[in-house]
Amino acid sequence: MITVLRMLNRGRSRTERARAWLVAAGTGLATFLVCTAVSLADFEDDGGSLIGLALALLALPVAGLVHQSNRLGTATRERRLAGLRLAGATPDDVRLLGALEGGGQALTGSLAGAAVYVVTHLSGPLTQVPVVVAVMALGGALSGARAGRNVIASPLGLVRRSRLRGPRAADLYRFVAGSCLFFLGYVTKGRSLPGGVYGATVAIMAGMVLMLFGVTLATTWVIRVYARRAARRAGSPEMLLAARLVEADPRARARALSVVGLTVFFGAAAGAQQAGIGYHHAHALIDAALLVALVTSAAALVVHQAEELLDHRRSFAALAASGVPERALGGVLVRQAVIAALPICVVAAVGGTVVVILPLADVYQMGWLGWAVGRAVAMAGIGVLTAVLVALAARPLLRDTLRLERLRA
Repeated sequence: MITVLRMLNRGRSRTERARAWLVAAGTGLATFLVCTAVSLADFEDDGGSLIGLALALLALPVAGLVHQSNRLGTATRERRLAGLRLAGATPDDVRLLGALEGGGQALTGSLAGAAVYVVTHLSGPLTQVPVVVAVMALGGALSGARAGRNVIASPLGLVRRSRLRGPRAADLYRFVAGSCLFFLGYVTKGRSLPGGVYGATVAIMAGMVLMLFGVTLATTWVIRVYARRAARRAGSPEMLLAARLVEADPRARARALSVVGLTVFFGAAAGAQQAGIGYHHAHALIDAALLVALVTSAAALVVHQAEELLDHRRSFAALAASGVPERALGGVLVRQAVIAALPICVVAAVGGTVVVILPLADVYQMGWLGWAVGRAVAMAGIGVLTAVLVALAARPLLRDTLRLERLRA
């Protein structure tokens, strides 16, 4: 397998090499941010904990970007592997190569990120570095394997199995498990967990990730209902087509927009906390982290948009060949973004505000509540606007998809 992987690396195109560098750089950045966030965890200093939270927040969209990059490169990699099927390679062998490739790129990037952290934090704690590197490498391997689970390379070509999935009860289980982990780490403050304060930090971060992804993916129900209603009230063919496309696969939309939902959630929660608690310097850093996280989330959405256009290239090319103008199909992308992003951003904004306000209900004042609600509305609007801007930025990708050559078998 290693020999085959080296052969593939020598035959990569310029685009594939750029994608590999993107995965390695993203993993390295996430490793540096997580190591720094753990080192700043100090439950006796809320300001330091808030700064650590800001850095951990930055790592989540970066991880989403890495996974989307792996998904986009799967089809290209497995097209080159189609010839190996003639020699007896199985689909599992192909996915194993994807895991090795993704794990190798993640390990390279995480080692580089860890080296930068060690050099810049010689006097700080280093015990978390090997654990973070191992987790990042394992995450890259899992991402590489899962990215190819719906793509099958055969001697006759490439087949992409798109399994449409609706709402799942497992999303609610993720939310419950994440809530338990979060409150366990927050309440014990490391006193009864392995690893002390670092163990509590890991529990809080893992719980937060599970909780937020559970909430975001659970909005699949809301997206489907909203898309059906939009389809029934559609006043144009573009709106009808966009609503039906979202309704057909709401879970994929929720998964793609999960990083945006996370950013909106943290932004609304930070706004609610800023209204009643001090530590203005820490909150300013959180706002800067939110801005960077939003940009990274937009990059992940661009990668997902490219993957979606790759899946629907023949359908869109057929519509263009039948006379549908490019501008109308671009309008479909924008309407899809609004239909999918609006429910996720609203749920995330409400959830982020409620999580902070409920524990402080007895001390919250009306002026603070007005600021928190205004911040939540603004974050929801920013999230939807980000999705729309990504759809508009995807016009060059759409133009390439509409070429008549896409109609060939």
